[in-house]
Amino acid sequence: MTHPARHTITTPLGKRVVYRLDAIDADLARLPYSIKVLLEATLRNVDGHVVTEADVRTLAAYDHADLGQTEVPFMPGRVILQDFTGVPALVDLAAMRSAIVRMTGDERSAEKINPLVPCDLVIDHSVQVDAFNTGMALRINAEKEFERNKERYEFLKWGKSAFSNFRVVPPETGIVHQVNLEYLAKVVWDDGSYLYPDSLVGTDSHTTMINGLGVLGWGVGGIEAEAVMLGQPIYMLIPEVVGFRLTGRLAEGATATDLVLKVTQMLRSHEVVGKFVEFYGPGLDDLPLANRATLANMAPEYGATMGFFPVDQQTLTYLRLTGRDERLVETVEMYCRQQGLWRDNAVAADYVSDLELDMGTVVPALAGPKRPQDRIELTEMKSQWRNDLATTFGRGGDTIVKTATDVTLEDDTFRLADGDVVIAAITSCTNTSNPSVMVGAGLVARKARERGLTRKPWVKTSLAPGSKVVTDYLTGSGLLDDLETCGFYIVGYGCTTCIGNSGPLPEPIHDAIRGYDLVATSVLSGNRNFEGRISPDVKANYLASPPLVVAYALAGTVDIDLT
Repeated sequence: MTHPARHTITTPLGKRVVYRLDAIDADLARLPYSIKVLLEATLRNVDGHVVTEADVRTLAAYDHADLGQTEVPFMPGRVILQDFTGVPALVDLAAMRSAIVRMTGDERSAEKINPLVPCDLVIDHSVQVDAFNTGMALRINAEKEFERNKERYEFLKWGKSAFSNFRVVPPETGIVHQVNLEYLAKVVWDDGSYLYPDSLVGTDSHTTMINGLGVLGWGVGGIEAEAVMLGQPIYMLIPEVVGFRLTGRLAEGATATDLVLKVTQMLRSHEVVGKFVEFYGPGLDDLPLANRATLANMAPEYGATMGFFPVDQQTLTYLRLTGRDERLVETVEMYCRQQGLWRDNAVAADYVSDLELDMGTVVPALAGPKRPQDRIELTEMKSQWRNDLATTFGRGGDTIVKTATDVTLEDDTFRLADGDVVIAAITSCTNTSNPSVMVGAGLVARKARERGLTRKPWVKTSLAPGSKVVTDYLTGSGLLDDLETCGFYIVGYGCTTCIGNSGPLPEPIHDAIRGYDLVATSVLSGNRNFEGRISPDVKANYLASPPLVVAYALAGTVDIDLT
């Protein structure tokens, strides 16, 4: 019997089968866009056993009484892995192949074990910042990375050739979430026969970055990812969807990083754990994809399962900018408009609650010293630091008692004190592929260079772009030279400092911090900053935009008013 929602349509890619949401007898216009994507996946996979018509009706009704109470199956379209969490999954697939050969006695039977959905593994978690402040840093760090991970990388290379439906993106290419944005995601998936919304799960919490492109996806554990690879659904409670209305535009001097720190602070207070957040409102009309990706990326930090942006003109602009096939871009628009997945400011979705932010009110800020939601406006940074030093770090009551000592490093003697920045890192999937903040960092470096300024000698500086596209435009604009003059040489293409791969501090710095129990600080363009994450030598960690990372590297301390 033909599925009543199944239709064949003509697209720029040719004739394709789609499952039409308007075949469902329900008022779908009021559904949040993210729920419509879930609904399509449920509708398309109805088999009467794993996924039933009752599941479709439950999602289509989107009754607030069912939210967070009723379970439905979700079958993502693909899986994305990074090398730390992806290797065990590949080991399990290899073990299954060995098991089936033992059971059948036929070596060829091993070929039956393959992922049933497309899987991509991006190697980005292994590079460490050993070398810095030198033009040889990238080469040295890459060589050490390959030395340390030789067996793992050989195994992954074997997996790439042994399994079908399994691809590996090699080291020194970029960060998994940026590679997903720039190359892997399609927004609307075309397998040659069917069209359906792109969706995925990933073995990294910041998989949510892809939500900025209108793609449903979030991070899961390794067992869940393997289940999806083997064709099984993820069972989830129907999520509550919180609407976040954005209006206005960012003011001059404010960045996407400042915006996401403000949003994180607001959503943490709103308690969105286990919920979807869906952004909407007139502010999205001119909000570029790079800024959306930054907001979506930090969903784990504000506690949500996702931070979703519906498909609109900005989505198409980004697809064209990143070289997607024009036929695919046209198909994305056609499909999303027909399925009611195209963002429409005139349609009000049924959210369980709403927040609103005028982006014009956002000001430069940092977050720290230990939590991403502890936002500090730049104008208050010096006074807040002194308060934290006295209270959080116990350096006296009303009178701050700073600890300091003399340090000699490479024939340069200086005073190292509480609050001094020993790590300044332009790092992380959150910011390092956002052109506005990366160019902003380069312009700060250019102005510093014109004035003869550079990093303080105790600051370990690093630049780890999210992809090689960043290197291309920084090099083409001459800004990479300016960044290098300030100590920000490229150290690798991967997560680096953001996940704690900051590498060792110079021995004299390390000894001084440990010997005198200094409250050293780091400033990074990352997404997490709990004590010990960035470096075991650093107690206070501040999240900031790349331009502010450069500024604090020049200042050498957070005990300063940069305004």
